[in-house]
Amino acid sequence: MSQTRSEKKIFEISGNITLSIDYIKEFVSDFKGYFRAHRFDNSPTAFNYLKGLFICEKGQGNMERMEEEVANSEYRAYQHFISNSNWDNEGLLIGIGKEASELLANQKQLTNNKTGYIIDESAHLKKGKNSIAVARQYAGVIGKVDNCQVGVYASLVNGSDATIINERIFIPKKWIEDPERCEDAGIPEYKQFFKTKPELALEMLKQDISNGIKFDWIGGDGLYGHNSDLCNGIDALNMFFVLDVHKDETVYLEEPIISVPERTSKFGKTPTKLKADKEAIRLDVLQKDIPANEWKREYIRDSTSGKLMRDVYKREVWVWDGKEETARKRTIIITKTVSLKPELKYSYSNGGINEYSHKEYAYFVCQRYWIERTFDDAKNELGMSDYQVRKWKGWHNHHAMVIMASLFIMKQKIDNKTQVPLLSFRDARILIILQLFGTPEDVEKRLEQMKKRHKKRDDDIKLKFEIQEDFLKNLTS
Repeated sequence: MSQTRSEKKIFEISGNITLSIDYIKEFVSDFKGYFRAHRFDNSPTAFNYLKGLFICEKGQGNMERMEEEVANSEYRAYQHFISNSNWDNEGLLIGIGKEASELLANQKQLTNNKTGYIIDESAHLKKGKNSIAVARQYAGVIGKVDNCQVGVYASLVNGSDATIINERIFIPKKWIEDPERCEDAGIPEYKQFFKTKPELALEMLKQDISNGIKFDWIGGDGLYGHNSDLCNGIDALNMFFVLDVHKDETVYLEEPIISVPERTSKFGKTPTKLKADKEAIRLDVLQKDIPANEWKREYIRDSTSGKLMRDVYKREVWVWDGKEETARKRTIIITKTVSLKPELKYSYSNGGINEYSHKEYAYFVCQRYWIERTFDDAKNELGMSDYQVRKWKGWHNHHAMVIMASLFIMKQKIDNKTQVPLLSFRDARILIILQLFGTPEDVEKRLEQMKKRHKKRDDDIKLKFEIQEDFLKNLTS
């Protein structure tokens, strides 16, 4: 990263407003090498595609609309760049991950927040049956089974700064069982093997570690925390995780002895399966008997709805996958919202019971929120789900460009945090659009609108803090 670019800002709220298209050009130039295919430099088309992602609204982020909105651009150039060109999308993601890692490492020095590597999946609703890996499967975006593609993603997060850095497309079994269909979709032969979402997550994790991506801990939802192969794989990497689990997960309160039981009767079959000598307990049953004095109320951080607070319980437990010859020690973290109808969340960690405080463990648990925000922002503001490509290469090329755009916006939010603490992802995107396509008058008008909106939002936040303070007083009185 060049020092000159790291010192620039996309805009200044106070004093003279200076906007420069060169800023984005320099950003693209930093990754220029990845856009070369043989001797052809695709970076001009990459720059135009990036501009198209910024300017097109949700549901319209397709190549036809980009051609209409972006001067000196052409649909056929976009189509070739995304669907056919052999530029290095994997290398681009590595470069994005390294730059995001560096940015958040700098934030860590300022905030003392630990940087997390958060894993989650997200669905993209699609029609038809020919697009790569499309199938009727659960789509979290609508909370039911529908025709969609599902990607598994990794994000880096530090405090409230977050961005996606890596991706994998989940290929259902029925696709893998149809080699001709895979071939038609352009899936490389070496990728035509079924992998579960946790397996894809572990594959990404290993790749990012080997490429020098830096972070302090790993998070994810219950799909990943429930998967013992993923948890054990993270153990093998000597990495620290805090992963959510479901309420029906079972644990042992004392270390069980795992063995094959002796035969106790001359009748029947000789036992061959491992068995624990103690009974496991469900987490939701465990939490009902936790004494009130063992919950610790912690303030995590400020949010737009008031202070983020949780009642936190932690204890040492053992988990057994039914296959290994010994159970594994874990720390169970149960967090509870401070409200009249508390919501509970359960999480496992391979960190020691005293290695992190109640507050630190609660911070790790709460940080998974930000990957949901990265999905919302990428879909609503950058056309992450608006692609009209059917094959392997197109899916990955489009995603790499969206992830690149997301990194650029996170960079703007970090650079302008002091001047504009309430700068949102959409605010930053609108200002980028003005930089690329607007006039000085447009800029002044939008900035005035943003200032008024931020003032109102700041007043609303202060009011919510006051309401919360009164609620907490009444709750404890």
